[in-house]
Amino acid sequence: MKTISSVVEEYIKKKPFLQSALSQGIINLTSLSRLVRPEIEEELGKDIRNGAIVMALKRLSDDLEFRATHKIIKVLKNIGEITVRSSLTDFTFLVSESILDNQTQLIKEVNKNKDVFYTSSRGVNEMNIVVSNILDDTVQELFKNEKCTQKASNLSSITVKLPAENVSVPGIYYFIFQRLAWEGIVLFEVISTTNEFTIIVNDEQVDTAFKTIKDLKAL
Repeated sequence: MKTISSVVEEYIKKKPFLQSALSQGIINLTSLSRLVRPEIEEELGKDIRNGAIVMALKRLSDDLEFRATHKIIKVLKNIGEITVRSSLTDFTFLVSESILDNQTQLIKEVNKNKDVFYTSSRGVNEMNIVVSNILDDTVQELFKNEKCTQKASNLSSITVKLPAENVSVPGIYYFIFQRLAWEGIVLFEVISTTNEFTIIVNDEQVDTAFKTIKDLKAL
């Protein structure tokens, strides 16, 4: 049997930004109850008092706050080294039979200079390569016969080392990326390993992105 609390919780779970705002106590529950009331009433098939919805929201926000405080935030406080690299270029190529051979040649060039930034990821239909811009000409020459669908310059990377327990706590990446979204940070790429992730952002936004991530340690 559906209850007001269960329907309200299901509604909030479908609104990630709203869920986080509730957990931080930055939403007026009375105003929110008026906003969601029509959908809650439609789901339950009867009239509902605003007060009942407010109480359901209050219980839910308290529960969300508890979970965030004792799990996600505990992990974020233990964020490790944050490394920033600038002057990068992001290439996207369509996958082809020859693209791996070209990538092998590129890696040989990268290995000649250990200070050069390089990362790559491959999807079903496209391959992404991010390198220091001093290798722009090299990439374009090696991949001249490949189909380049996007090239973006003047980028920076931020690499974040996460504590090992990040793999057992749900919501870590959501929590981080949500904060970046709130600051209007555009993510060109996201590359991750088990205990580390790298984001690629515009040079103009790297300072804000770095501060946003660093401030998570102080939550």
